[in-house]
Amino acid sequence: MKKLLIALVAFVPSLVFASGAAVHLDKANYDLTDKASLQNGAKLFMNYCSACHSTAHQRYQRVATDLGIPDELMKENLIFTDSKIGELMKNSMDKKDAAKWFGNTPLDLTLEARVRGADWIYTYLRSFYKDPTRPFGVNNAVFKDVAMPHVLEELQGIPTAVFETTVDADGVEHHEIIALESNEGGEMSSDEYDQAVLDLVNFLVYSGEPNKLERQNLGFWVIGFLIILFVLSYLLKKEYWRDIH
Repeated sequence: MKKLLIALVAFVPSLVFASGAAVHLDKANYDLTDKASLQNGAKLFMNYCSACHSTAHQRYQRVATDLGIPDELMKENLIFTDSKIGELMKNSMDKKDAAKWFGNTPLDLTLEARVRGADWIYTYLRSFYKDPTRPFGVNNAVFKDVAMPHVLEELQGIPTAVFETTVDADGVEHHEIIALESNEGGEMSSDEYDQAVLDLVNFLVYSGEPNKLERQNLGFWVIGFLIILFVLSYLLKKEYWRDIH
């Protein structure tokens, strides 16, 4: 029963996404071997995301070790609560307050990249646009009527959406976003912002499976062992059958 529930939890999000309108997703060319990118992604996450979102299935010390960040540097610059470095990466926001402010309690993002995919997160964080009708003054081309504010606004600014209006056979108008025009209000250029988002995505991909590189490296050793075992088994088989023939 437990395994069935886990399978359903993993499967339900895919049904939700499949039921929505198709959205073009940009390719997130992340690199888990790029320690500098992962370190910058961790810095961006802790500075811009961790106030609302936790990665409560990770520990600060494990992240510091994996990303090559000295413990003292981690404690001084990337831990903003009274947590010790060996504790889980939880935030201090009260869940009831979060639900009141945002309509829903912000998600834990430990497995977000595995649930939605790196391409989805990469495109989503680059698809906010100005919308005065929304509570935080922004909307999102990937996640319509999103409740989340544009937390990276100071880096990107707020783009303006360009809409195209079409009329279907029933005379109903449809408004479709065809482009997002960059805003000059951000601290970063468009290319710099794209790289910053890619670093953040890289960190979230790492968060979802911290031992992915170790697992892949172990896989090469296992395949090599099986190849050698196959050769030895084949030679042994030939030796046994030599006497029979």
